[in-house]
Amino acid sequence: MAKIGYARVSSKEQNLDRQLQALESVSKVFSDKISGATTERPQLQAMLDYIREGDIVVVAELDRLGRNNKDLTEIMNTIQQKGATLEVLNLPSMSGIEDTNLRRLINNLVIELYKYQAESERKRIKERQAQGIALAKEKGKFKGRKQKFSENDPRLQLAFKLYLDGETEKDVERQTGINRRTFQRYRQKYDIHRKYKSTFKSAFEIIYLIIK
Repeated sequence: MAKIGYARVSSKEQNLDRQLQALESVSKVFSDKISGATTERPQLQAMLDYIREGDIVVVAELDRLGRNNKDLTEIMNTIQQKGATLEVLNLPSMSGIEDTNLRRLINNLVIELYKYQAESERKRIKERQAQGIALAKEKGKFKGRKQKFSENDPRLQLAFKLYLDGETEKDVERQTGINRRTFQRYRQKYDIHRKYKSTFKSAFEIIYLIIK
């Protein structure tokens, strides 16, 4: 029997120190820096492949395993099918119960209750956000994402001119400071499309686009 830890944060900028400190007593730790909205996490899958019958999977908090009820259930089922058990450090410990089957049963019940509570809370938060937006719209206070540029913005117009004159999006970004994705969004919004002229530069660009 071995204790196997799993830790996760949502992005590369975040650190795992707090979770790793909580898991310092385990024999091996797997960790991911990726959103819990997906189960396609390399180290999660590696951990599930690694565990054996009798092992205990340890996480600092249940949402480190997954963010929604469906994914959590699937992961927990996989752990149970391999004959391992799950221990969540921020939930009540069942270590004082000597009967293994009873301990596993109560532990699973506690986890199911926690999952239900967490899922319900997420739904309530979404409902409150939706209600808040609806009220703000009624009062005319909610305007959605603020536009970065107006159609007549000098910098945006310069970007359009450079692009229509044959400059690449990279050159437009360098000369105007407008991010390429932002520029693409505004080109689509205002239907700005390059009309290729019969010049060597335009012909070269067409060939490049074909073979790209």
